[in-house]
Amino acid sequence: MNPTLLHLTADDVRRALPMAEAIDAMREAFAQLARGEVTLPARTRIDAPADHGVALVMPCHSATLKLFSVKFITLFYDNPRRGLPVIQSTVLLCDGATGVPLALMDGASLTALRAGAASGLATGLLARPEAATVAIVGSGVQARTQLEAVACVRRIRRAWVFDGDVASARRFAGDMRQRLGIDVECAASPSAALAEADIVCTATTSPTPVFDDRDLRPGSHINAIGVFHPDQAEIPAATVCRARVVVDHRVSAHDEAGDLLIPLRAGLIGEAHVSTELGQLVLGREPARTSADEITLFKSVGVAIQDLCAAARTLANARRLGLGEPLPSPAR
Repeated sequence: MNPTLLHLTADDVRRALPMAEAIDAMREAFAQLARGEVTLPARTRIDAPADHGVALVMPCHSATLKLFSVKFITLFYDNPRRGLPVIQSTVLLCDGATGVPLALMDGASLTALRAGAASGLATGLLARPEAATVAIVGSGVQARTQLEAVACVRRIRRAWVFDGDVASARRFAGDMRQRLGIDVECAASPSAALAEADIVCTATTSPTPVFDDRDLRPGSHINAIGVFHPDQAEIPAATVCRARVVVDHRVSAHDEAGDLLIPLRAGLIGEAHVSTELGQLVLGREPARTSADEITLFKSVGVAIQDLCAAARTLANARRLGLGEPLPSPAR
């Protein structure tokens, strides 16, 4: 008898994947990647320049979980003017031994959760243990899960948010203050946001750096997740040059991480400047923070094993909680 194909909405995904479990799923995802248990083809990118958009296709296979996944995700940057979200996505999860489809779920909510969770995992490994103040640059969906994840791994007392859209920043501050029970304030500038910050999260679509290197405090940890284009960078080259850089996946970062590629092409850093992948830290093969004053930078462009492991955990919890709508399975 074939298993039921389950459809999970964005609300179902959020209910089935609390942030603490999402971080645990990312720990498993990056451990599998580091152990070589993942087939991870390069993601396909289809640009729609006339409409300021892009579509990405991200397939993956986990030998450990015996699962296939594929995510189709679109980003259309003019959508807010149309009353639509920038990111829209669907994830398909299939049995890796039979190919039978298991779940079809909202990918935008899953992407936000797993991106935040990866930064939470990196923060837990790289930020100073006493870190308590966060600067968030950007105030969209991704920024929200960044703060939520960081608050899962450190005792955060205060957060500052900066966004050029002041109304959006105010909504972010009010919503996150209520959700997390911490002090969240709007900053008048990136410099003001970073003035007290131990942890910095950048979650924007900016093609140019969103803060000044001189505004970073000694010992800061940075999560850079917003841009994934080789000619765009949220992080100043000076920061990259002096930071210990950890990436989610070397091959993907080499193709897409403009934050690293721009200073590399300029001869400011060499290939060896990327110290390691996150999975190597998870497995204890490489040290995490090496000194209290060290600047650490986690650069993520996002990899499909994150989607697969997040989707697998979501499906398991959804079945247990009775969430989702059964659909006719195409399997015969």
